[in-house]
Amino acid sequence: MEQSSTSALLQGAVLDLASDVVSALRSGDHVRAGSTLTTGGAGEGVARAAVRVLGADTLLPAALLRVPPDPGQLAVFKDAVTAHPPRPDAAPTVVWSHWAMARALRRLDQPPGPTAGGPGAEPGTGWLDEAGWQVLTHQLAVLAPLALPGEECAVTRLARRRPVDVARGFVRAVRRRDWQQAAGAGRWLTLLDGVPETLGLEAGLDFVRLMGGSDPRVALQLEAARLMPAGVLL
Repeated sequence: MEQSSTSALLQGAVLDLASDVVSALRSGDHVRAGSTLTTGGAGEGVARAAVRVLGADTLLPAALLRVPPDPGQLAVFKDAVTAHPPRPDAAPTVVWSHWAMARALRRLDQPPGPTAGGPGAEPGTGWLDEAGWQVLTHQLAVLAPLALPGEECAVTRLARRRPVDVARGFVRAVRRRDWQQAAGAGRWLTLLDGVPETLGLEAGLDFVRLMGGSDPRVALQLEAARLMPAGVLL
């Protein structure tokens, strides 16, 4: 019973944090981006866990809008990075998510600590190199915080080589009504060259917004996709 209650509390904190980020992306107000973490709405442990679920997108307004993060929010984010390095047996997506969070801190001239590795210590992409388009799209959607204009990493370079496969995955996610995966894939597609014009990406993203945009996690990806073509990183 206690585990169920904790899980529900974490899920609520993740949704609240995603809503804060969406509000900040729409308004440019960094205070909104940090309100869930700094107003005491979630306990310290739950707040850190929510940041780790949302990953580097917690600081997305700072990346896309040049809005400095709230100091309290930044402190929780940095604590989540330094206090919880991936275990040796962690899934590749967990390792990459941690790497992306450390990169977000470096972008703000905030050293992420020794657990994050050096600036060039990228994880590998071996598990994705030969992945089918379905698996590729699913994994890229999980790693959507890596999809940023002007940023280079091994996952980004891999995605650039397979725009048609990501487009196929986007269509499949829409047909399956997996709005979170569709929104994450759509965010990647806004950055890729060679996306088939027949896909109708803009209309597709509008449809995802209509059908799944009430979920703040979906809305976050859609706002990122809307802003990224003009976005400039710090």
